[in-house]
Order: sequence, then structure tokens, then C-alpha cells
Amino acid sequence: MSLQLDARQRAMLEEMGVRVFGPELPVVSIDDAPPSPSPGGETAVPAARVAVARPATTVAAPALAAPARASAAASRAMPAEIAAMDWDALQQAVAGCQACGLCQSRKNTVFGVGDRQARWLVVGEAPGENEDIQGEPFVGQAGQLLDNMLKAVGLNRQGTGVQGVYIANVLKCRPPANRNPQPEEVLQCEPYLRRQVALLQPQIILALGRFAAQSLLQHSVPDVATMPLGKLRGQVHSYEGVPVIVSYHPAYLLRTPQDKARTWADLCLAMDVMRAGRPA
Repeated sequence: MSLQLDARQRAMLEEMGVRVFGPELPVVSIDDAPPSPSPGGETAVPAARVAVARPATTVAAPALAAPARASAAASRAMPAEIAAMDWDALQQAVAGCQACGLCQSRKNTVFGVGDRQARWLVVGEAPGENEDIQGEPFVGQAGQLLDNMLKAVGLNRQGTGVQGVYIANVLKCRPPANRNPQPEEVLQCEPYLRRQVALLQPQIILALGRFAAQSLLQHSVPDVATMPLGKLRGQVHSYEGVPVIVSYHPAYLLRTPQDKARTWADLCLAMDVMRAGRPA
């Protein structure tokens, strides 16, 4: 299936750093980008101009998580008080949560944002400094890149209906100094995300980053904790019976712009799954 792009979507792809050539098969080109510092202070090497064609195999029956594993994940018991909450009660519970030590250092909890009837759910890892200040996921440069990624496929965090999307994180509080989430923190936050999925009933989940993928797929993909993100891409996984597509986190793409083309392929796969109505 070829992806038909209008002028607005092509413009959004260029903002994202991906240029599309040809009317039928999307062929993307990575523009040279200025060096950007990594967290350790090193400078990333600018990406050379590379043409990447979206592989035809992405549409041809991607591997699904085993049904038995999906059923086992769906049968896990959620705390009764959380399972009974509506959106407002769940947001209040997150705002007052003291289940782990992150409550002592946070400024704000980051519950989520977007259309609560959206078909798309985007799941990130944990709030950063800007998110902690504003109480909203994916703000700052990473948020701008995510917005451009979503606009390229016709989605908008302020949109509703077919343009709507809901955005949340695995963790609802910022880890100090943006360190990696700890297993106990992910465990304490998991029921909140599961209830968000149950309330939203999305048709697809886009998992951005290694910790988001590991959290969502820990009950359906063996050894997911030790698998590199690249091995989880290009497949249709499952969480609570919902198809899951794994891709790179926007913050990573800011440091490694050459992987924006792969992210575009992941978005194309997600759109193909949505159009096909493929069950998880």
C-alpha cells in the first residue's frame, strides 16, 4: 500500500527532517543536520544524505504477539479501586500518588493530554524537566518534533475525531536528573497506564523509546528487557489486545537525525495497521 501525501503532510515531513520524493512510494531523504550534543557532552556526527525507500515487507502480515501471551496480559488483575475509576478520578489519583519516591522530587505529575476518544495512543517513557514544570507530556524540542511527526500522518494533540491522538508516559513523575526509570517505579505506575488504555480503548499504540516498549511488551515478548529497540521495530506487537508499533523517542532523534527515516517507516506501518483494521 502506498501512502498518499498532500502538500501539508509533505511540509510536516520536511519539518521533521524527512523529505519525500515521488508520488507513489514514499522515498525519504535525510537532510544534513548541524551537530547536536549528546547527554555526555559529545557531538553527534551529522547524518549524510541518505535515500531510504519504505520497504514493501512492512505491509505484508507483520508478526503478531502470540495470542496466548496477549490473553495472559489481559487477564492480569488491576487494583479494584483503579479499575473502577473514570478519567477525572484517575487523574486525581495520579496527582495525589505517593506510591514511590518520585513524589518527593516532582513539581507536577504528568497525566496525559489529548482526545480521550482518540484512536491513536502515543506512549513515551517519563517526563523530563520541561514536562515536570508544565505538567504535560512531550513539550520542548522533543515535543515539537513529535507534533511534526503526528501532523505528517494527519494527527494533532489538540485534534478530535480522526485527527485526535492521546499522549501519555509510562511514568507520571519525572525521575531526578532525567535518569532512567527504575523497575519499582514502572511497576507502581503501570496500573495507571493500563486504566488509561482501558478508558481510551485505542485502535493502535505507538510506543516511543526503549523503556516505553519494555513496559508495554514485558508480558508478551520474551527477553524484551535485554532486546535492543531496533529488534522490536517493524513488527506488530500487542498490549491488552491493542496493536503496538515500536519506534524511536523524539529526544533520541534530535541526537541521531539519521534515524528519522526509520521512524517515518514506523509511522507508515502504524497507518497500514490502522487501515487494515488488523487485530492484535
